[in-house]
Amino acid sequence: MPSATHLVLIPSYNTGPLVLQVVHEARAAWSPVWVVVDGSTDGTAAALQAAAQVNPGLEVFMLPANQGKGAAVLHGLEEAARRGFSHALVMDADGQHPAAAIGAMMAASQAAPDAMVLGLPVFGPEAPQLRVQGRRISNWWARLETLGGGIGDSLFGFRVYPVAPLLEIMQRNRWMRRFDFDPEAAVRLSWRGVRAINLAAQVRYLQPEEGGVSHFHYVRDNVRLTWMHARLVVGMLGRLPVLLWRRVAARPAPSAATPR
Repeated sequence: MPSATHLVLIPSYNTGPLVLQVVHEARAAWSPVWVVVDGSTDGTAAALQAAAQVNPGLEVFMLPANQGKGAAVLHGLEEAARRGFSHALVMDADGQHPAAAIGAMMAASQAAPDAMVLGLPVFGPEAPQLRVQGRRISNWWARLETLGGGIGDSLFGFRVYPVAPLLEIMQRNRWMRRFDFDPEAAVRLSWRGVRAINLAAQVRYLQPEEGGVSHFHYVRDNVRLTWMHARLVVGMLGRLPVLLWRRVAARPAPSAATPR
């Protein structure tokens, strides 16, 4: 039976036929599954719409032009809130994220609905070392910006978000529309007091001959990430008293000395 509270949300932009496999695997693990086609020009929109015609657990939304991952997620969140869903598991359409882990991620979210459930990537030997090592910089900044708020990985986009707080953050913020969505969403939710639960999830980096597609641009997107972290550090400064208080409050109380 389809969940009335939790859905899988897949933003898709020019990922080729691989998106159909991702959607098939996601549907085998969960229902409903929504795909937001972010202005794709590779012909996959028609194939996805055809699949939705014969699969009641699948729904496809079309954006007229490419607006970015965050914008596609925002479109899905707005529709999810309108229909009464409380949580959305966001996963990429390029085959990197493990559909087999959807059930465990959703179960963790259902057990702790006030939390965000963040995938913690487990990299295989095929993972590009430049990507693996480079993400440590973003993770360091995220820990600083939240004063150790528990974000295991700031860039891994396989996550279950509580819809209401994330939607409110995005509607009040003109950023978070492209590659900067994943780290900024986690940091800003942490600022709001949404705690993070980290669950290990295997990552697949597909080669081009396997259908792998990447829209990551090292110069452009690293500049965007640098600008994002600069904004977040400035935003963190105004929240220091609250963040420090939370850090102190989270410390375990010292155990009483055992009487002799």
